Amino acid sequence: MAWLCFGPLAIARWWLCAPVLGFIAVLVYHHRIRGLRTRAQRAVRYYRAGLERIHDQWSGKGNAGARFQTQHHVYGDDLDLFGTDSLYELLCAARTQMGENILAQWLLAPADIETIRDRHTSIADLRNRFDFRESMAIGGESLKIDLHPETLDAWAQAPNRLDHPGIRWGAALITGLAVAAIAAWAAWGVLFPLLAVIMIEIALGYFLRKPIRAAITTVESAFEDLKGLSVLLNRIEAERFDAEPLRALQLKLWSHSLGASAAISKLATIVNFVEARRNPILAPFMLLLMYPLQTALAAERWRSAHGAVIRSWLTVLGEFEALVSLSQYAYEQFEDPFPQFLEGPPAFKASSLGHPLIPAAARICNDVDISGATRVLLVSGSNMSGKSTLLRTIGINTVLAMAGAPVRAKSLQLTPLQIGASIRINDSLHEGSSRFYAEITRLRQLFEPTNLPLLFLLDELLQGTNSADRRVGAQGLIRALIKKGAIGLISTHDLALTDVAGLEPGAIENVHFQDELVEGRLKFDFKLRAGVVTKSNGIELMRSIGLDV
Repeated sequence: MAWLCFGPLAIARWWLCAPVLGFIAVLVYHHRIRGLRTRAQRAVRYYRAGLERIHDQWSGKGNAGARFQTQHHVYGDDLDLFGTDSLYELLCAARTQMGENILAQWLLAPADIETIRDRHTSIADLRNRFDFRESMAIGGESLKIDLHPETLDAWAQAPNRLDHPGIRWGAALITGLAVAAIAAWAAWGVLFPLLAVIMIEIALGYFLRKPIRAAITTVESAFEDLKGLSVLLNRIEAERFDAEPLRALQLKLWSHSLGASAAISKLATIVNFVEARRNPILAPFMLLLMYPLQTALAAERWRSAHGAVIRSWLTVLGEFEALVSLSQYAYEQFEDPFPQFLEGPPAFKASSLGHPLIPAAARICNDVDISGATRVLLVSGSNMSGKSTLLRTIGINTVLAMAGAPVRAKSLQLTPLQIGASIRINDSLHEGSSRFYAEITRLRQLFEPTNLPLLFLLDELLQGTNSADRRVGAQGLIRALIKKGAIGLISTHDLALTDVAGLEPGAIENVHFQDELVEGRLKFDFKLRAGVVTKSNGIELMRSIGLDV
């Protein structure tokens, strides 16, 4: 086209616009196609991950939530809540740290009944909203939004150090003078006014360097994350929910007349301008137009208008992501019911209770009833027969119930409960404590005041000491826990614990797992039975691996 314009034919030069406009159109179309392809690829991964969860092939492929692991939590580490192959990895569908944090909080602390019922209502509404859950999973430019909520909130709440009329009007005036000085230099060749304005700008920039840095440094590189945040918030604002708790959350996404998504998008635009100051093409204009100060003033204006509510916005987004995580689980495990909460004395009654982290092909379900006169189930049985797994099964389903999620059972009835577990207790070289000391420290936690009755899960109680002390200590702890109003399970190899004096008749019920030695190999059916176990497999197990005993 250039040859046609400037060659022998000398056609009208405006024809040069045709290839330029054509290239721009193809570029825009190509960008759109790439976006659609990226979104489709994300959708493929999203649904493939769902199929893997349904077919119990999800292990090691999700967000393990390892940063939430804590050795001294009263049940977190004992019940495999976090880490590889954990409940958190199975549940988490959050893309932001806010959603990850809130989901972890729900698993680590029981909610009150009203909150649980609101979550049931919300999950029932979200469960079949496929388009909404898909868009929350794949929308936006980047899949992972690495925005630190504490950092953003601290920036939003920080005092405005540029909130002075002299600074605002002075910046506009000096920028106008700079433009006028450039015009005077171009028209009349007078350079002195421009040099004077530049000296003033240098002095002002040096004097305000710290407040400018404070206003823009925190969010300087957060453009993509803020755009992703805006997309998620916009999707929440646009949805028409049936559940009242979800609509109540939606109402919190407004600051004055501007929605949260629009406000965050506006902040993203400001951040984009802040990032542009690193562009070498714009460098000559930065000083003359006082670009850093202008962008800092824009950031401060946004912070003054919306900074007070940004924490609320982030919390709402986090709660929606946590609810989406639980609703995704409820949809994929559609046979799992919501638990029924009872009033009255502490109780836990489950039919066909199974462990959600054990694949369906290997899962054995059992009935468990701790109610009425029964306060403690004393679980005896051989090694590897299923005692610890039963304790974890009860604990992890109680965590799901108290978080507002469905449970892996045919039915579950329980009163609100606070879990306390001593299952996975080890010595610590770093802290200089033995296993016995670590265990009794955990047991002391069980007697700390709580708002809810305690459901205790104790595996091989006090096995780190001699048999006489273990028997006296364990029986004393059982009496103290029952006196405290707690219910729970204790697994043991020590059959002397099956009879504890000083308790009401029926307070302790003995149950057991059993095994069979078939052709030199131990066989377990992992079915819970009433009564005390009548045999042990310790010697057979040692002989089965070749030990001469």
